[in-house]
Order: sequence, then C-alpha cells, then structure tokens
Amino acid sequence: MKISEHIQIFRRSIHYLFSLSRAHMVSLILSNILQNMLPYIPIYFSARLLDALYEGQSADRLLLLVLITVGSVFLLSLANAWLSAIQSQASQEMNRNQNWEQSEKAMQMAYASVEDPDVTLLRSRIAVESQTGYNLWRLIYCTKQLISSFTSVLMSLCLSVSFFLLDTVPLSGKLTLAGGFLLTVVCSVLTGKKVEKLTNKFLASCVRMNEYDNNYSYIGHYGNGKDIRIYNTADSLLAFDRQNVHNFNQNRMRLNIKTAAIKTVSLIYSHLLRFVIYLILIQTALSGGITVGSIARYVSCVMLLISASTEFFADIQKIFANNPYMKRYFSYLDIPNPMYQGSLTVEKRDDNEYYVEFRDVSFRYPNTESYALRHVNLKFQVGEKLAVVGKNGSGKTTFIKLMCRLYDPTEGEILLNGVDIRKYDYDEYMSIFSIVFQDFQLFAFRLGENVAASPAYDPARAVQCLKQAGFGERLAEMPGGADSFLYKNFDGSGIEISGGEGQKIALARALYKDSPFLILDEPTAALDPVSEYEIYSSFNQIAGDKTAIYISHRLASCRFCDKILVFDNGRIVQRGSHDSLVAETGGLYESLWQAQAQYYTGETCATA
Repeated sequence: MKISEHIQIFRRSIHYLFSLSRAHMVSLILSNILQNMLPYIPIYFSARLLDALYEGQSADRLLLLVLITVGSVFLLSLANAWLSAIQSQASQEMNRNQNWEQSEKAMQMAYASVEDPDVTLLRSRIAVESQTGYNLWRLIYCTKQLISSFTSVLMSLCLSVSFFLLDTVPLSGKLTLAGGFLLTVVCSVLTGKKVEKLTNKFLASCVRMNEYDNNYSYIGHYGNGKDIRIYNTADSLLAFDRQNVHNFNQNRMRLNIKTAAIKTVSLIYSHLLRFVIYLILIQTALSGGITVGSIARYVSCVMLLISASTEFFADIQKIFANNPYMKRYFSYLDIPNPMYQGSLTVEKRDDNEYYVEFRDVSFRYPNTESYALRHVNLKFQVGEKLAVVGKNGSGKTTFIKLMCRLYDPTEGEILLNGVDIRKYDYDEYMSIFSIVFQDFQLFAFRLGENVAASPAYDPARAVQCLKQAGFGERLAEMPGGADSFLYKNFDGSGIEISGGEGQKIALARALYKDSPFLILDEPTAALDPVSEYEIYSSFNQIAGDKTAIYISHRLASCRFCDKILVFDNGRIVQRGSHDSLVAETGGLYESLWQAQAQYYTGETCATA
C-alpha cells in the first residue's frame, strides 16, 4: 500500500471511531495525554528541589516545591481517574454501536448480498480477525499507544532541549548525542519493522487456526454428542486439537526466539547511547556547566525521549500493518445495495383485486453461469390458491424469492397490477406478503411477540391466529398464555417447543400480518400426520380471500389448490388442477404422483 492510502485509511478509521462513540475517543485521548504527562512533573520539580537543597534555599521554598509537585500529580491523577471511568463506560457504548452497525449493515444490504458466499466469507473473516486482535480493536490499541508515545516525546523534548542550547556543553558532545539518537531511532524502526512483519505473519496464521475453533464445540459435545458417541470420534477430535495446540506453541516459540535476536541489536545501540549520555553529562557537571538537579532531569528525560521516540515509530508501523485489515473491514461496510428502492405507493384496494404477472422472467444467482429460472410466464390474481411443486433445485423457492423481490430478475419483469414491482416503494411492497419460510426463525421472546413480530401486540388476535394455525391445545397448556416466553435464553421459565410447534407459530405469525399474499414453503414438513391433516383440511378457511401459494414436495397436499405449477430445471413445464395433471399420462406431475401414491391408502389419499 502507498503512504497516501495508509493515511487515507487511518483518517477514515479515526473518523469511524469518533462516529461510534465521541465520548470514548475524547476521554481516551485526554486520559492518555494526562497519564503520560504524570512522570515528567516529578522529574522537573525533583530537579528543582535538588538544586534548591544544594543552594541552601529556605524551608518555605522547599516546602512550596514539594506542595506543587504533589498537588500537581494529585490533580492530574484525579482528572485521569475520572476520564478513565468515562472511557470505560463509553467503551461499552462503542462496542454496542459497533455490533449494531454490523447488524444494521446486514439488514440494509440487498438480500442477494446476504446470500452471496463471498460476502458471507468476508464477514466471517472480519469476525475471526477481530477475535485475533486485528482491525478495529487493534486500531483502538495502536491509537492509544500512539497518543501515549507522542505525548512522551513532546514532554521529553520540552524538558531536555535546553541541554542542547547550553554553551557549556561542547559541540562534539551535542553532535555525538544527536547522531547516536538518530542512529538508535533508525535501528529501532528497522528492527521494529522486521519484528512487526514476523508478528503479523504469526498472527495471520492464528487467524487461520481460529477457524478451527469449532473443534472445541465438537469436543464439548453439546451439539454433536450423539454422533461423537455413535461413531467413536472423541479420540480423533482430541488428537486433532492437541496437534493444533502443538503447532501453535512451536510457531510462537520460533517467533519469540527470532524477535529476541532482532531486538538485541536495537538494545545494544540503545544502551551504548545511554552510556554516552552519562559520560557527557558527568563531564559537563564536573566542569560546572550544569547543576546537580539538571543532571537528574536531563538523564531521565533523554532516556525517556529515546524510548518514547522508538515506541512512537513502532506504533506508526503497527497502524500501517493494521491498515489492510481495516481496509477489509470497511469493504464490508461499503458493499452497495444495487436494488432500486422505488417510490410508487402500492395501491390499497378494498376488493383485494391484485394481479401478479411474470413476463418472460429469467434469473441466475450472482457469480453463477447457470440459470435458476428460464422464461417463466404466469399471471394470477389475489384469491387464487396455487401450489408450486417440483424436484429439488427445480426453481420453486427462487420463484418465490423473485415475487417477494428478495432478488430482481436477470431478464424479464414482474408486474403488480400492470406496474413493474421495482417501481414500488420497496418496504411497502414487502408489506403485502406473509411468508412462512422453510428455515423460519423464532426468537426467545414472548409467544405473542413472536406472532406479532413486535413487542406491542393484540393478545386476543394473537391467540386467534395461534388457534387457526393448530396451536390451540399447546397454548392452553402454557401458564402465561401468549405472554409465555419461548426458550430459556432470557427467562428461566421459558417454554421449549418442538419443530412442528414452531412451524405452527410461524404460520400464526403469517396470519397475524394479514397480508393479501400468503406464501407457505413446506409448511408441514415437521408436523405429525394428524397436525398435517388438520392444516390441509382447514387451509381454505385459513387463507380466506388471500392469494395462497403453497410450495410442497407432498403432492397429496396440493389437491385443495385451484392451480398447480410444476417446475423442472427452472421452467414451468405443466400447469393445471390436480385431476387434469394426473390425467396427463407421461407428464412430470403424473410420474411424481405415482411415485408418492404408494405411500397412501386410497382413503388417506382422498382425504389428504
């Protein structure tokens, strides 16, 4: 990376930290300035005190110097303590804001990006790098260290620069000190760069090793205990973990040996310079050029200047080394949302006369060459009951994602009441759909809050929707009714539910939203046969006058639908009622029906 790019990333990084928590950054800066000013107050006033003692000044003068020293340190320490408390509190605010910004970004980006494997990998890598100490958290640490070292450099210069202005110090001594100082700093920078390079290489390997952390959850057996026991994999998992730990320790040992060897060169130069400083100061003091107190002051300040300067340049190197990780961090936040959000208002119709049309729609997922849908043409209106069937990978779920505008078509257009859906306000268009996805998500909140998808809900309406979805009997067993918590994440008395019960709650949530379109993606996959039959038999009553689109592999469950769409290889290859499609001998639907019909008795098949 060029210097200009390093500076640009660092400026953006600091601005980003301030945007997360201004209080944290201001308190961090002031706290570190005060903290690094503290050592220099005793140095300066102790030198004054020694000179006063040597000169035999009055006790009042000595007492005044002591009071100024102690009082100044006390006031700065008190201010620093308050700033540290503010910083600690603001740090929590920064953590919350950072986590929220990451989550908010995921919610605001296009759904295509959410499902993009490259974006998923990017977010995962950023998370692992954060755990390993890179990007944002390393930036905070390095910024803190940079402020500290810069403050120390300024304070050291202020208290030691007068030494180089003394006429009593020979020019050769000044040049020797200046040259030795520059040589030590350059040596420290070069060795620091080498050490930082080795350390970054080691930490990068730790990022990769951190990806094996799931092994600990395997060993913990909480999520995988059955398989570990049945297939007797405990020994191999433990051996795998031991090998990882061994490799880590070996790499760390090699790093420690190399860095120690490299730092030895810098330490030699540094201590040689310290020795020279002592010689020059002693020589100057013996010739009467400086006072006893000045010796103590200059020795301390020049030593601190050397260490602070080397630390300052080392901190800059650390920031530069972290900049590529910050660049990756920002690349996630910079992912654009290319979907046009639209501005038209979705027409509110009392008669629910909505028409949806797919006009020569084709679609392929990002970064893929093959089409998931090809030349789909279809028109239907609200109130119809559609079933979408087909083999796995035939395009059923993609069809639904496009209609709900989770994706935009690659070719063709989708119309609502004759208007391209991309022209409608995105959020408003989404509001006309109630969907039960196969991978639905419930939250560890109250049951009623799950049904309403909101902390505020109508209890009577929530209960009614739960009963419609077949959850009535289970609801009656819950002591708190709709106010009962699901799961025990936030409440110890939370109710654990089965997969089938979860599907019923998800269906109740779709009903509670009361949108014109009701879409069910394998809504009975986890239900027992009795519950499945109850849902089927009452489906028309549940759907009411809404458009119901039903995705299923179980063809017997599609008999109640007005129209059935049969997908194959991304195309609609058949459409019609159940009876008409079964009558098409040799058709895909008829072959699928015959393959499944053997699992039903005649009576079961007729009622299913």
